[in-house]
Amino acid sequence: MARIIGGVAASHTPTIGFAYDQNKQDDPSWGPIFQAFKPVEDWFKEKKPDALVYIFNDHVTSFFFDHYSAFTLGIGEEYQVADEGGGPRDLPAIKGDPKLAAHIASSLVTDEFDLSYFQDKPLDHGFFSPMSVLLDRPDGQWPTKIVPLQIGVLQFPIPTAARCFKLGKALRRAIESYPEDIDVAVVSTGGLSHQVHGEGAGFNNPEWDARFLDAITDDPTALTRMTHAEYAKLGGFEGAEVIMWLVMRGALSDKVKRVHSSYYLPSMTGIATLVLENEAAELPDAQAVNDRHRARMAEQLAGVEEMTGTYPFDIARSVKGYRINRFLHDLVDPDHRARFLDDQERAFKEAGLSEEEQHLIRTRDWPGMIHYGVIFFMLEKLAAVIGMSNLHVYAAQRGETLEDFLKTRNTQVIYSVAGKKG
Repeated sequence: MARIIGGVAASHTPTIGFAYDQNKQDDPSWGPIFQAFKPVEDWFKEKKPDALVYIFNDHVTSFFFDHYSAFTLGIGEEYQVADEGGGPRDLPAIKGDPKLAAHIASSLVTDEFDLSYFQDKPLDHGFFSPMSVLLDRPDGQWPTKIVPLQIGVLQFPIPTAARCFKLGKALRRAIESYPEDIDVAVVSTGGLSHQVHGEGAGFNNPEWDARFLDAITDDPTALTRMTHAEYAKLGGFEGAEVIMWLVMRGALSDKVKRVHSSYYLPSMTGIATLVLENEAAELPDAQAVNDRHRARMAEQLAGVEEMTGTYPFDIARSVKGYRINRFLHDLVDPDHRARFLDDQERAFKEAGLSEEEQHLIRTRDWPGMIHYGVIFFMLEKLAAVIGMSNLHVYAAQRGETLEDFLKTRNTQVIYSVAGKKG
């Protein structure tokens, strides 16, 4: 079974990444940042976690307001560094853990946390700024995998402090019920006191920051009773993002040991670090508890395997088929559609499709695409582009001619999603 080895929290102000990129370790103004993070880096070196569940918020870089969710779980295989306006920072991409992410997703949904999911989105300073100084990279690569969880704290209404704490409790169940023998650390970023917009820009409150560090360690339940406005009045409006720390704290035992903490205010944001370790009792029935939870997770799809020719589109299929689904989805773009119709082989190579994926599209292997991991609604887009109806696709999936399939329908109509050209 997976184990939570501890929780880490840190500020994610871009000044951390700036200091790292500009080699400010020996600068008297910036040096304290590196000194504060060094014990955290040493803790990670000692513990060697197999994965991090990393709670952060994006700063309208990869997650814009055309689709802005409260809880968005990363399920992808790799995460690049985002370009926030001046080009991406010179850091390597970090590997994801889709299998752990799929288990966490299923568990959280079982516990009634409705999620959005993302792949192929780069991560901004909310993730990579503190990561610069959290983990050593002796061979140039990150020493662990991640499951990122983006919290939508910028467009109100946002999750309450209490909801974030409950999410942490559910996250603990998710991790500890994961059947593989791995060590997991839970990391939350954000804060501490700061405000960056309006006439209130530049607000700080070191006294509140100190009280918050004590409360998150010893009395997190008290923090769940506070409103967003109360957090904002004490810690600045953007500083209210510290509610994300409650996700990490909720994932730990009620009693914890503070291994390390620090605080430094060089400019706009109170920069803090915190490392907590569980002091939970070992319970003899933990295995049975986790078994029951996994059984609950399986309830909703129990029996679906008995349905012939039915393939639920789950996270595993989504990750495997992401590239080909992306290619087919992009057919809604007129330019991509024109390139595909003009020279499909060139379009395949530009998209980086595998030989198997190219063959599936080239041969119009409709059932093969479904078996591979393409969702049906990409098939109907491809059919519309090449002038075929939905009914042709339905028939092909059943291994029937169009004429034979139409005989099974109450009316023999032909249609597609091709719009004006249908």
